[in-house]
Amino acid sequence: MRSNNRFANGFYAILMTALLGSASAEDQQGPGTSADDANITAEVKTQIFREPSLKSGEINIETVQGVVRLSGFVTSEDKVVTAGQMAASVQGVVSVENNLQVK
Repeated sequence: MRSNNRFANGFYAILMTALLGSASAEDQQGPGTSADDANITAEVKTQIFREPSLKSGEINIETVQGVVRLSGFVTSEDKVVTAGQMAASVQGVVSVENNLQVK
């Protein structure tokens, strides 16, 4: 009876290790990965440059772990706000650091 119990405990330990290992691998594919960040950056760029009033701006966009950083220059404070709002509306964005400056 004891050997069955040891076998069951060993099997359980191996199973849990395998499951936890799988969870870790899934976390690497989840939010905040470089692939997600690249997709977020691409979508933010699409949204911002689709807006006619922002097309002429010199806007740089970078995403790290879902945090979008906007930098560069636009022609008015309204455009700073608009760009920030557009970036925040993209799915997967955790927060926006809006460092745009009026030129």
